[in-house]
Amino acid sequence: MKDDEKAINTNPETKNGLTYLALGDSYTIGQSVTEAERLPVLFAKSMSASGLKVAEPEIIAKTGWTTANLLSNVNSLNAENPYDLVSLLIGVNNQYQGLGLEQYRLEFVKLLQKSISLAGGRANRVFVMSIPDWGSTPAGSGARDIIAKEIDQYNEVAKEECAKEKIVFIDITPSSKRALTDLSLVATDGLHYSGKMHQIWADQAIPAVKMLF
Repeated sequence: MKDDEKAINTNPETKNGLTYLALGDSYTIGQSVTEAERLPVLFAKSMSASGLKVAEPEIIAKTGWTTANLLSNVNSLNAENPYDLVSLLIGVNNQYQGLGLEQYRLEFVKLLQKSISLAGGRANRVFVMSIPDWGSTPAGSGARDIIAKEIDQYNEVAKEECAKEKIVFIDITPSSKRALTDLSLVATDGLHYSGKMHQIWADQAIPAVKMLF
């Protein structure tokens, strides 16, 4: 997948609601959508509208990042104050590059541990979102069955490791498959997802995350 400019957004304001750190790849930074349409931004806005105020998110993500790339960029990160919420959505580029499930598991576990640390040791303030099935986009039309099968395998690993740590796992993969019949859910590049899809994912996460408080 295309590797474009790194995007790390920081927001020093902590008085405007729960502090929130979003970790990931293109689905987190919002490849081919506006800043306002990014998944973490929409999630924070929708959470606030639902009655639990969340500050503007800090985002550490880049299109093309694998678990190894994300690890190398967060390992040295030490928050002065723990985040009230940390989200993790990573793995599509592991699948795309054929890096293998065992490497994914090893690095994903390390990312879970780092996420818990950044949340002040509170596993119940971390949530993970499953890897969307990019085979449902026009770009994946040539190998949809293979992509779907492999994405499911990676998500099963993530789900298993989240269960061990008692971390909330939110399965947004079925929602991503709606792009097969609704092109308004696909971004203009034909590979990533539109702001409309990001809003669907944000709305899906809200009930589960609110249960953490």
